[in-house]
Amino acid sequence: MGAGKTGLADEVGSRLGRPVQDVDGILEAVTGRSIPALFRERGEHEFRREEEELAAALLRGQPEPHVFALGGGAVTSQVVRDALRDRAITVWLDVDVDTAWERVRGSDRPLAQDEAQFRRLYEERRPIYEEVADALARDAEDAVLAAAGVSIARGALERLGELVPGDGPVALVSEPHVLGIHGAVAQVALGARLVSVHELPTGEEAKTVAAVERLWHELRLPRGGTVVALGGGALTDAAGFAAATFLRGVAWVSVPSSLVGQVDAGIGGKTAIDLPEGKNLVGAFHWPIRTVVDPSLLATLPEHERREGLAEVVKTGLLAGEPLWELPDAELVRRCAAFKAAVCLRDPREAGERAILNLGHTFAHALEAAAGYSGVTHGRAVALGLLAALRLSGRSTSVVEEVLAPRPVRVDRERAWAALGRDKKTGLVLLGEDGPRWGVRLPEEDVRRELDALIED
Repeated sequence: MGAGKTGLADEVGSRLGRPVQDVDGILEAVTGRSIPALFRERGEHEFRREEEELAAALLRGQPEPHVFALGGGAVTSQVVRDALRDRAITVWLDVDVDTAWERVRGSDRPLAQDEAQFRRLYEERRPIYEEVADALARDAEDAVLAAAGVSIARGALERLGELVPGDGPVALVSEPHVLGIHGAVAQVALGARLVSVHELPTGEEAKTVAAVERLWHELRLPRGGTVVALGGGALTDAAGFAAATFLRGVAWVSVPSSLVGQVDAGIGGKTAIDLPEGKNLVGAFHWPIRTVVDPSLLATLPEHERREGLAEVVKTGLLAGEPLWELPDAELVRRCAAFKAAVCLRDPREAGERAILNLGHTFAHALEAAAGYSGVTHGRAVALGLLAALRLSGRSTSVVEEVLAPRPVRVDRERAWAALGRDKKTGLVLLGEDGPRWGVRLPEEDVRRELDALIED
């Protein structure tokens, strides 16, 4: 009681684009009685019975995802706990007892009339909440991340074994530099479940047909096995694609080690490899069963790699309308990851709104392809792409220039223009006064002018 579940459920439902159902509210509507009246007229035992029947029926009867707000005592029922285990991701919105009491004191809540009794009830229920909860939340961002299967915590790599769902065999896929720094910790954490370790090249070289084909040949997992991908954004793209296609699809866990991976590439289930004709042209939607983000891994990043990821942070901040790039690392990662997770849950297969995450990327991919995926890094290309997108949107480019300071690249103009034309996305993503727009068509001469401005003479 007093944790703020109903308000949070409304906010989470809005962010995920899902219907919200408050069990207490429905019970009041069905019975025509307020919760205090139900307690007075029928007693707590009868109230719990009706609450149990309604909550279990709602949880088991919804064909589409919903957000439910459960009363504080609902999970004291084993029937409800079983339904939650089978049908839901359960998020515990935890508050301290003093805060909870201050919120409910003086109200007509039946179990909040006596402070001593309230505090006893708080202590009695906590072990049940701990048992049933899949995740702990303090705000909507945490709840969204839980819905997306994203765990963010310092020291998470050391707990990797307990965070990888299931009990089947695990193949660890990483890249040489990351494996040298973090590989031992990951292998110890995975313990006896680890059956093999594999390396992919660093950067975009991981996203070639040859590199992924070699990984296919090396993997010996059964269909019930799990690929754990530890590395930067290119590594998780490639390993996730290998998992999506090996044995027609095995489970995988994304463990992004770079800033670009933790705020963007390692989240959302899009996996892909590159072709000479363009970036990410062969891929699959294959959502990881868990994404494990350990912000402490960022401490080992060289400054140039951090700047690579900062381009995606600025992109996310522009989309969200907030200066997320100004936050400390751990909060920056959490907020950016939650923003992307919410967009992806609303549009998991990029049928519409998810296209906004490509802000600046049509130009970026063209520059990368024109460079043959060497010599122009993804972060630099995205920073330049953001300049073009903002100019075409009639918006100021000052944030990009001040935070990222991108300089034009030396690539073949005609090759870049041809690559932009082959990009798989339809139209451009621009920023309007009322937020991002996607699928925007502009005159070719305007688009070509902005592309040319990104290329060094």
